[in-house]
Amino acid sequence: MDRELLLEIGVEELPASWLPGLTTQLGTRLQARLAEQGLGPKLAVETHSTLRRLTACVGELIDRQEDRDEKIMGPPVSAAFDAEGHPTNAGLGFARKNNADFDALLRLDTPKGKYLAYEKHIRGRATVDVLPEILSQVLRDLAFPKHMHWDAMLEDGKGELVFGRPIRWLLFLYGGRVVPFTIARQPGASSPRVQDVSSGAVTYGHRFLATSGRAGRAIKVRTFDEYRKKLTENFVLLSRIERRDRIMRDLDAQARKIGGRAMVHQHPQTEALLAEVPDLVEFPAVVAGAFKPEFLSLPEEVLTTTLIHHQHYFPVVGSNGALMPAFLAVTNTQASNDRGIATNAERVVAARLRDARFFWEADKKIGLEARVARLETLLFHKQLGSYKQKAERIEKLAGWLARDVFQRPDAADAAARAARFAKADLTSDMVREFTELQGVMGGIYAREAGEPEPVWKAIYHHYLPIAVEAEAAPKVDQLGQGRVTWACVSLADKLDTLVGLFLAGERPTGSRDPFGLRRQAHGLLRILLDVEALTGVKARPSLRQLIDAAFLAYDKQLGQGDLEMLLSLDTFIRERLEFVLESRKFDKRNVRAFSRWQVDVKEIRPSDVIDSLKELAVFAVTPDFINLATAFKRVRNIAKEMPIEEYTLLRQQGFQAGAAEEAEKQLIDEISKREAAIRRAAESGAGWHEAYKTASGFAPSVAKYFDDVMVMDPNPELRKQRLFTMRRLEEIILCLGDISEIVATES
Repeated sequence: MDRELLLEIGVEELPASWLPGLTTQLGTRLQARLAEQGLGPKLAVETHSTLRRLTACVGELIDRQEDRDEKIMGPPVSAAFDAEGHPTNAGLGFARKNNADFDALLRLDTPKGKYLAYEKHIRGRATVDVLPEILSQVLRDLAFPKHMHWDAMLEDGKGELVFGRPIRWLLFLYGGRVVPFTIARQPGASSPRVQDVSSGAVTYGHRFLATSGRAGRAIKVRTFDEYRKKLTENFVLLSRIERRDRIMRDLDAQARKIGGRAMVHQHPQTEALLAEVPDLVEFPAVVAGAFKPEFLSLPEEVLTTTLIHHQHYFPVVGSNGALMPAFLAVTNTQASNDRGIATNAERVVAARLRDARFFWEADKKIGLEARVARLETLLFHKQLGSYKQKAERIEKLAGWLARDVFQRPDAADAAARAARFAKADLTSDMVREFTELQGVMGGIYAREAGEPEPVWKAIYHHYLPIAVEAEAAPKVDQLGQGRVTWACVSLADKLDTLVGLFLAGERPTGSRDPFGLRRQAHGLLRILLDVEALTGVKARPSLRQLIDAAFLAYDKQLGQGDLEMLLSLDTFIRERLEFVLESRKFDKRNVRAFSRWQVDVKEIRPSDVIDSLKELAVFAVTPDFINLATAFKRVRNIAKEMPIEEYTLLRQQGFQAGAAEEAEKQLIDEISKREAAIRRAAESGAGWHEAYKTASGFAPSVAKYFDDVMVMDPNPELRKQRLFTMRRLEEIILCLGDISEIVATES
């Protein structure tokens, strides 16, 4: 008979950012643990969460495991019987261990020979007896960004139970009846006020609100429908979607009352806030507050950061899209005391905005050059010097990028000037208080100082991009006249950070990345992959060209330790490039074909990658190209028989391979005919479609070559000519990448 399983883990308040992941985890881990015990639910596990509870419900769960037969392997038959065919101690011991008659044992054929086995009939256990074990496993399975030790333990032999927050109650029902389960306290912590947490048939409503009785009182339930209904009656909206919809309706209603509309989708920070606030409250309501209009003289970025980032409030805009002197706050209570709540919120906002105005006016009195001098007091890294030294390095690097990489000498001075001032705002009072505005405030102060748009916009956006998607900020229209200068400053900053910190031994390991080097690499690659779309300039720098220039900016000799660190940077960049491309939904095998054939990843020109991969995806599913990719594995393996040094020398000497067989002549002719188009695409970064189409034409001649020609001929001269042909074919195809990867097993 199927019955309903209801689980609620009541906890002290969880951070809002944890809840989406935990809700998913609870469902997947419970489903997996039930399936492991032969209790796989007929319906998907339904999960919900609020800041004080994690809930899971299985609508139909069988009441008993099915009986099953299990084969238990014993010793080899050769060890279970002696030479006369009598059972040995090994065989008899195996029978005793399983409480079986020796004659009941089976003989099974296995890849290792014949073995004794015992088929044991295992009777299924009642679901209610299995569920406590499953809950123990699920509680230990849940992974949190940070775990707390709260003097709790489970009786599963694994000792202490750590959790994201202390568990305060457990609602654990199967078929409307409590499943016994206890989280015990460690002996040293147990006291009249610190007691075990035992499962029950009760939940708890809102911490402060109640329709009757005291707030937070125990509420008895038997089913999920009753549970949801009684929570709603006690001011807890269980559904996150319901809480979000209520917030959206109230934001719209309150904004209309004051003649504006809530800034929700017009700003990336408010979109993030809208995703967060449903997990901050159990019973949301919205109140409107105001601040003095005089604060609207502050930059919009300062106002929105104060309201959104620091206070978790939504700004209000008028019909013209301009900010109004008002905000909307989402609260976790009934809207019965709106004015009191709004007054308190207004006091906090006014204090913050007064501070911001003071910083704004004080900072404007100090020029950008004076701020650059102050950068000497800020340490970038103990091995790499101050931020002033960093500013000097990226100033040179940005100017070089504009002149030599982007071929825009007219933008070189603006790029260098923007790079010089890019870090100046780190010495400002505003950025010390509002750290998330670094770069942005630098651009605003440069604009206020009269710097031209290519300079101030490059400073404003130079920390971007931080996301890998092609549509991620910054947008072309945001960059305006600063498209090229921004790219130069952003690339220079990221290259200097990556190369410098790798030289200093700060390579990310596992989850440890204190300097955000993965984010820096993603930003670097995003610019290089989309450089033409972002800047309007078709620049094709190789990673070697960029990394070598950044290293030279440090003005040091390359030692053995430096070489090792730069080699580790190569590996790191390759990993990040593959991650970025796979994040953009390119096939993993196609990505590997492009990225892994290069012994030195710095030879890759990222700006060529996207166009090449798009064309490779078209041809990778065609029969001819698949056949060629399969054969290319063999080409590469055979080509290794001729050392690359020998092949290079023969090429320099003008060596030409002869043709003793018709298939040889045909392949050599095909190589001569098709080589130019393939090399032209690799050298120019254009014509990839034609190059892949041309390469596909190799398939028939390569197949015939391997059918008719023995490459490793006993005749040394013939063998050399044929290995030379293999090396030459390999070299040409590798202009497109190691296409054998496209037929590799995806992993």
